[in-house]
Amino acid sequence: MPIKSYIAHPVEGKRNDLIIKLKGLPFCEILPAVNQEIIIIVTDTLTNQEDQKLYDEITLFPELKLLSLVSGFSDEEITN
Repeated sequence: MPIKSYIAHPVEGKRNDLIIKLKGLPFCEILPAVNQEIIIIVTDTLTNQEDQKLYDEITLFPELKLLSLVSGFSDEEITN
């Protein structure tokens, strides 16, 4: 079960539009920063395939300027 956290940098003036799109995604929790334009995204998918599909969908949003992976791990990494 991959769990990842990202920092999303929206295109200038598109922060609220990006938040709305991200809220509509499955396996995804968002935390908009109060004092910055960034958005924290935490994903928790069941499989690596779902994780890749979600990542691909997020990166195609035209409101997104940059997506930075902060942390990521899976059950296999924890048990080994």
